[in-house]
Amino acid sequence: MLKTLLVIAVGFLPSLISLWAIRKTHARSRLRMRQAAMNFPAVQGRQNLRPVEGDRYYLEGVGYLIGDISCKFNARSGYMRCAVNPEGPCNGCRHYEPKGLANSEKRA
Repeated sequence: MLKTLLVIAVGFLPSLISLWAIRKTHARSRLRMRQAAMNFPAVQGRQNLRPVEGDRYYLEGVGYLIGDISCKFNARSGYMRCAVNPEGPCNGCRHYEPKGLANSEKRA
């Protein structure tokens, strides 16, 4: 009977050691993630500070838009100006094309 219990205990020993190692690793990663989450807003706040520029508009029902809203390539977004020149500025952009009227596009 004692030999049987010893064989069973020795059989479970590797899986118990593995389970202990997994739990310790998970606890360590949770601690690292918690530390990263505590430090992330401070780092993000410093990196994403961008001065408010004069090409920001408020459109009723849509919200804030940046860039020249009369340009064909404007993204109509508060985060990105356009696909061609997302960082800007819009003043003097060589890719500027005025938006065509809806009626003139249908005729052509």
